[in-house]
Amino acid sequence: MPKFLFFISLLVFSLSQKISGQHHIQLKATVNWTNKSIYVEQKIDFINTSTDTLKTILLNDWNHSYSGNNTPLANRFSDEFYRGFHLASKEEYGATKNLIIESTNQNISWKRVDQHPDLIEIKLDKPILPQEKISFELSYVAKIPSDRFTGIGYSAKKMVLKDWFLVPARYENHQFVRYSNANLEDIANSISDYTLDLKVPSLFAVTSDLNSIQNSNDNASDHYVLTGKKRNTMSLYLEHKNSFMNYKNDFVEIQTNMKDYQINPIHKAVIIDKIAHFTREKLGQLPQEKITISQADYDHNPFYGLNQLPSFLSPFSNEFIFELQFLKTYLNNYLKTSLRLDPRKDNWIYDGIQIFAMIQYIELYHPDSKMLGSIGKIKLLKSYHLVHLDFNEQYSYFYTLMARKNLDQSLNDPKNSLIKFNEQIANKYKAGLSFRYLDAVLEQQKVPQSILEFLAINQQQQTCSDDFKTILVQKAQRPLNWFFDTIIDSRKLVDYKFEKVQKTNDSISFSVKSKTKITVPVPVYGIKNNAVVFSKWLEVAKNPDSTYTIPRKGAEKIILNYKNEVPEFNLRNNWKKLEGFFPNNRPLKLAFLKDLEDPYYNQILYTPVIGFNVYDGFSPGIRLHNKTILNKPFTFDLSPMYSIKAKTFSGSGFFTVNQLYRESRLYNVRYSLGASYFHYAPDATYLRLNPMVQMQIRSTDFRDNRKQIIVLRQVMVERQKSEIVNDNSLLNYAVFNARYLNSKTEITNHLSFSTDLQLSKTFGKTAIEAQYRQLFRNSRQLNLRLYAGKFLYNTSTSSDFFSFALDRPTDYLFDYNYYGRSENNGFFSRQFIMAEGGFKSKLSTPYANQWLTSCNASFNIWNWVEIYGDLGWLKNRGMTPLFVYDSGIRLNLLPDYFELFFPIYSSNGWEISQENYHQKIRFVVTLDPGKLVTLFTRKWF
Repeated sequence: MPKFLFFISLLVFSLSQKISGQHHIQLKATVNWTNKSIYVEQKIDFINTSTDTLKTILLNDWNHSYSGNNTPLANRFSDEFYRGFHLASKEEYGATKNLIIESTNQNISWKRVDQHPDLIEIKLDKPILPQEKISFELSYVAKIPSDRFTGIGYSAKKMVLKDWFLVPARYENHQFVRYSNANLEDIANSISDYTLDLKVPSLFAVTSDLNSIQNSNDNASDHYVLTGKKRNTMSLYLEHKNSFMNYKNDFVEIQTNMKDYQINPIHKAVIIDKIAHFTREKLGQLPQEKITISQADYDHNPFYGLNQLPSFLSPFSNEFIFELQFLKTYLNNYLKTSLRLDPRKDNWIYDGIQIFAMIQYIELYHPDSKMLGSIGKIKLLKSYHLVHLDFNEQYSYFYTLMARKNLDQSLNDPKNSLIKFNEQIANKYKAGLSFRYLDAVLEQQKVPQSILEFLAINQQQQTCSDDFKTILVQKAQRPLNWFFDTIIDSRKLVDYKFEKVQKTNDSISFSVKSKTKITVPVPVYGIKNNAVVFSKWLEVAKNPDSTYTIPRKGAEKIILNYKNEVPEFNLRNNWKKLEGFFPNNRPLKLAFLKDLEDPYYNQILYTPVIGFNVYDGFSPGIRLHNKTILNKPFTFDLSPMYSIKAKTFSGSGFFTVNQLYRESRLYNVRYSLGASYFHYAPDATYLRLNPMVQMQIRSTDFRDNRKQIIVLRQVMVERQKSEIVNDNSLLNYAVFNARYLNSKTEITNHLSFSTDLQLSKTFGKTAIEAQYRQLFRNSRQLNLRLYAGKFLYNTSTSSDFFSFALDRPTDYLFDYNYYGRSENNGFFSRQFIMAEGGFKSKLSTPYANQWLTSCNASFNIWNWVEIYGDLGWLKNRGMTPLFVYDSGIRLNLLPDYFELFFPIYSSNGWEISQENYHQKIRFVVTLDPGKLVTLFTRKWF
């Protein structure tokens, strides 16, 4: 009976395919749970729906992207500092094995595309003409990958299956779209009709967004026949225990297993139904009868914000968190099912519609919700700007965060070219804000109407972004070049300010200047007692030099972009007071720890701090700065402290001017002046002044992890004379320092090269340093470092203060965070900082006043246990070159932050057998939390 129904379904689909002109994919799949694989017999009826004569056909085989460490997917993981895939066992990988492709129509040959092993190119013996059909028979074993890499694949009790079988690639612009898997869930498949004959082991629950025709079972397995029409992909879930619940109304069936935070089942059903009705109203009818919303879908693309905090910390109710998460995932899957766009090239349309709909949903159902939820009700936090922001305002701040870092990217950049923060957050939010902006400019619901019309067209044919642009222009009934050229297709920034403001009791006259020379519509508001008394859209693009005159209506101030409709770079220059002597005087506002930028105040943030070194002891103080969450062109950071042990004041601080270059590889220049005042000995202090220029250079490919930095600075030091520390070196000196760093870091390897030049009255020296790190498949890691330094001239002969150091630099530039920089014995003298020679053992000749060359190596033998070895050659004036070496065990508990070194054998002999061995053990300890944060943020930026 199942076989009879299966053949009947094939006949029905075959007839419908002749009418609709869709490809037809027939799959007969048998799941082997033990081997985590699926045996597939497949037939593809390929119809040439283009106007071209095809000589080749391209198939997407994304399951094969999990086959090894040389695929584009593996490179993507390494690029984003995810090491789990690289170190996985072979059993955890996925692949398409034993592939056979044949055709009854003609002789064919096939191969995997060079550098794209998850794409298969079929070469036809006879080209196929437009509207002609060719059939392929395929057989293969789809080895399913572990789900710990992307959330797709197998785990202990389930399989989440997506893109596990071969599908014809999308064809447009006279060629097949060649996209490899980059963990973006943006496969570009052709539209096809599916028939799936699925056999799974007994007691497995099967959930799919395909329609079920027939279910049956025998003693060992269950049998399902599933179908779907006009689809570009499908979802399939196999579970030991069914986790999905079904919700059905009069127009759609929803299957979901999303975490519901134990909310009332009735409330959950109401929320789901409300979201379904809202989505149908805004986006139209779903082309399929059924949609699946899974926790795996949400986990792959969550909503980033405070709703992700643990429940005991969350400022939002469980109902709101579930509603927000379900809404985002429902919209995402709805659009994937409904849109027939290129999901990588035209991703901004997916993102724009999704976030625009979310903004509308919050405005409709939660208009009073705040970005920080219930936290805003705490009286102690009332002064924070952050707690007063509406929920929807967070979208603007996340985009502006990247723009202020000069890391934002164009909305129409391909999805795989975006850095992770932009792909997951900033570009999504900017796209939604751009749709809201255009909707505000055009008014009369023209953008929502355009979205509905565009989605309706997608049910009939394959589309592209030009189709959507055409509909928007037709609805607007005017050119929208300013929108597409500036907001969508470029990184150009919008930044307006007032000029020539004149006022009377009855009217206001002003002109508007674009600081970036970008002219787009912008609204102006009149405000009185924090209420809007008038608003007007200014068509600045048409009249960039015009003077506008508006009735005053009692306004006390005028503000451009008051409600932040325009995705603008800087809001601090958008307002003018119409009363008082100073037109823009901002009151001073103090905030504890951190806050968002408030354009109407001069903010100073304060934080208790505590410093430590051996001579000052613990030094409590207060940090005063203006560094809000968004970068600023000018920042200051002052940390006055009181040294408890020395009973004196100490501290540090700096002033910085940050200059961004938008269209240049030299993208950031930072001018700064820093100063610090602490003890360097028990009875002596130092004062360091450090004017500096730092230039950062990047690749035109924002995802390239290569960094280039040029630093030019003058370090001026004044030291008190110490009667305790025997030091014959200069007390006051100045050193010009030029540095260049070129590095590229990924999880599997790291390579860096740097140069250093120092010039002063008494010496000149130069040095180079190269580092290499390689992570191997067996979790072993090799670290190599080469350092070479030479004096150009050196008249400082009475001291080794400026000499190259083999194991512990004197740090005359005061760059390193020594806890006891003048200690020659005791615990703090054993602090290790990887610099210059990089030796861990203390040898009898620790300095070189002519030249020094060293090579440092380490290799882990088990987890964080490493062996290390150092080789060095050093030359002092009047002496022959000296060869030195050391070796030992390194406990690399947290690289660069907490490490221990146990010397074993060196030029001193067997150190492990010598007296006072504990005094030879070296350590690395970093107490700066800011450095630890970079371990977690590097994958995002």
